[in-house]
Amino acid sequence: MKHITILGAGRSSAALIQYLSEQSSHHDWKVSVADASAEAVTLLQSQYPTIIAQQLDVLNDAARDTFLGSADLVISMLPARFHIYVVQSCLRLQKHLITASYVSDEVNALRSEIEKQGLIFLYECGLDPGLDHMSAMQMIDKVKADGGKVICFQSFCGGLMAPGSDNNPWRYKFTWNPRNVVLAGKFGTAQYLYKGRYKNIPHHHVFKRLTAVEVPGYGRFESYPNRDSLKYREMYGLYDAETILRGTLRRPGFCSAWHAFVQLGLTDDSYEVRNLENMTYADFVRAYLPYSEDDLITNFSRYISTDITSETMERISWLGLLDEKPIGLPKGSPADVLQKLLEEKWKAQPTDEDMIVMQHLIEYQLGDEKFQTKSSLVVTGNVAGLSGMAKTVGYPLAIAAKLLLEGKISQRGLLIPVQREIYEPALAELEGMGIRFIEQTTPLLDKMEAY
Repeated sequence: MKHITILGAGRSSAALIQYLSEQSSHHDWKVSVADASAEAVTLLQSQYPTIIAQQLDVLNDAARDTFLGSADLVISMLPARFHIYVVQSCLRLQKHLITASYVSDEVNALRSEIEKQGLIFLYECGLDPGLDHMSAMQMIDKVKADGGKVICFQSFCGGLMAPGSDNNPWRYKFTWNPRNVVLAGKFGTAQYLYKGRYKNIPHHHVFKRLTAVEVPGYGRFESYPNRDSLKYREMYGLYDAETILRGTLRRPGFCSAWHAFVQLGLTDDSYEVRNLENMTYADFVRAYLPYSEDDLITNFSRYISTDITSETMERISWLGLLDEKPIGLPKGSPADVLQKLLEEKWKAQPTDEDMIVMQHLIEYQLGDEKFQTKSSLVVTGNVAGLSGMAKTVGYPLAIAAKLLLEGKISQRGLLIPVQREIYEPALAELEGMGIRFIEQTTPLLDKMEAY
C-alpha cells in the first residue's frame, strides 16, 4: 500500500483531496492530510471518511517528521514560506515531494542534494505555475517536432469571476489569497522581450503597460506584465523567439483603477501608518494627498491624473475608499488597510462561480511560412464547492502524484512539469475531465500581435 501525505487543506486543496480520495480505493493508496486548523480537520473527516486527517503544527520538526515518516509521497499545499521546512524533512526522511509553488532560491540551492538522493521534487505543478508549463511545452514541442521555430511566445492567466458573478464595477472578487492580489506588481521590475528588445517596467508603471487579450466566447480582457518573463527563454527552449511575454489577466478597466492605488502608495507594505486607529478611510486617503480646500474626490482626481476616467472613479468610490467610515484597524501598513476594505467589498458569495482563463499565443515559422496559434482555456466552478481555481490547481497535482506513484516519471531531481512524460498524460487526463484547451491556427503575414 502506497501512502500519500498532504500538508494543507485550504481552498486550493479541495480538488486534490477529492481526486486522491476517489482514486485511493482503485490503487490501494492510503491518504493522510494534516492542517493547522482543527475546523478543517473535522470537515475533512466528515467529507472523506477513508482519509486520515489530523491537526499539525508544521513548524514542529518532530511532529512534522512523525507525520511524514511513513509516506511514499509528500504533497505540500502550504504557503510558500513553510516549504523549506517540508523540504528539510523530505531530505532527512528521503521522501518524494510535489507542490504547486515556485522553485525558491533556498530550494534551488539543494538541487544537488535532491539529485544525489535520487528523489523527485516536482515543483510548479498547479495552475500558474503548472498547467501553464504543461500546455505551453506541448505547443512548443509540437512546432519543433514539425521542423518549425517559435518566434513569439505570449502567455496570460487570471483567476476571475464567471459571467453573472462578476457583478460589481471591478468585475472581480477574491477567490484565492488576497495578499497576493494586493501586493501584485510590488516585487521588482517586470522584464520581458519584445521584437528583440528587452523591456523593463518598474512596479509603478506595471498597471499602465497593458496587453489586450481576446478569448473566444468570453470577450475582451487586459493583461499586465508579470515580473520575469525572460527566464522562460531557457526554461521552454525559446532561443529563436524575439518576443517573450507573460501576464496576468483582468477585465478591462481594472488595471487603470488599480494603477491609481499604486500611484497613491496604498499597496505599500513597508511601514505602519501612524494614528491609524483614529482614521476613517477618507482620512487615510487624505494622508497621501496634497493639502487642499477642495473636496476629497476633486483633490484625489487631480493628484492621481488629469485624465482619470469616470469609470475609474466609479470603481474607487464604490469601494468606499473615500467615505468617512472608520477603518477599524489598530495598526497596519497601507496595504493592510486596502486589503481589509477589499476583503469586505470583493467577498465572493456561496452562490458565485469563479473562472480561470488561460491563453497562450505563439507565432512560428515553418519553412517560408509563418503561423499564429492561440490556445485558450476557460474553467469555471462553484466558489463554495469545487472552484475553478481548486480544479486547475489540484487536479494537475493529483495526476502528477499518480504518475509518480505508478513509476511513470523516470527523471530524478528538482523538476518542473516541462517533460513530455509528465505533460502528455496529465493534459490527456485533464481533457477528459473537461479541462481542455481550444486551439486556433491561422497563417501570418508578418503581423505581430505582441505588445
